[in-house]
Amino acid sequence: MNTTNVESTEERKKLKRAARKKAAPKAKRDSTVPRGSMKKKVKIMSKGQSRKR
Repeated sequence: MNTTNVESTEERKKLKRAARKKAAPKAKRDSTVPRGSMKKKVKIMSKGQSRKR
C-alpha cells in the first residue's frame, strides 16, 4: 500500500487499516519451519583471549 502522497496521518491510518482488512489472511507458519529462520544470522566471533589496549 503506497501512502506516501497522503498528507494527514489520520487519513493515512484509515487507508492502511482498510487495506489490511481487505487483504487476504496470511498463511500460518508450517510446523517444520523453525521459528526465526528468516532472522539475520550473527557471525561467530573469534574465540580466544581479548586483547588489552
